[in-house]
Amino acid sequence: MGQNSCVSFERRTVLRDSLSVAIPVGSYGAAFGAAAVAGGFSVLQACALSLLLFSGASQFAVVGVMAGGGSAISAITTGALLGIRNGLYGMRMAPILNLSGIRKLIGAQITIDESTGVAISQESRGEGAMRYGFFATGVGVFLFWNLFTLIGALGANSIGDPSSWGLDAAVPAAFLGLVWPRLVDKKARMAALLSLTLALALTPILGAGLPIIATVLIALVLGWKAS
Repeated sequence: MGQNSCVSFERRTVLRDSLSVAIPVGSYGAAFGAAAVAGGFSVLQACALSLLLFSGASQFAVVGVMAGGGSAISAITTGALLGIRNGLYGMRMAPILNLSGIRKLIGAQITIDESTGVAISQESRGEGAMRYGFFATGVGVFLFWNLFTLIGALGANSIGDPSSWGLDAAVPAAFLGLVWPRLVDKKARMAALLSLTLALALTPILGAGLPIIATVLIALVLGWKAS
């Protein structure tokens, strides 16, 4: 009984972490829906992008390129480039999730910044908690993101500037809440500081999502030195 209660408490804790990320991130889908319709996409096309592509940075990039008069090939290429980091996340999570069949397809679709971030933040609780956090966050973001994409697309004309809602600040705030408890030693704080500095420096130069890929180099260098 005691063990079951402990497992239940762990699940509630992980679920709380997952929802604290999934809700603010998913709600930002309204901004995408509004931006897509404002850029010339139909409501159906906006929703299809969220269902099939399901990668915030890539989706905004596709809409931006197409709205700016770019070709479909340019939009697809840009979106694919920004999606490279999801492939890196997949390599990190594959041995932990150990999926096959339809579950592997579902896992691939929800392998994003948020699901990977929450999963890794549960590392001290074991692989079971990591898997639970991955799926709870990934599915949560997917549902909320698609729901709010529809809401944003339908209400595009009355929403105005989505950035005025402050949703863009809610997303990094949710990630900060996950990262902060893990900065317990000098090495972790140094990695976070260097990553933040590099990301801020590259943001005006590179497209959305690419600075995050660049910060992976810091983790690789620090990991190599530690070994």
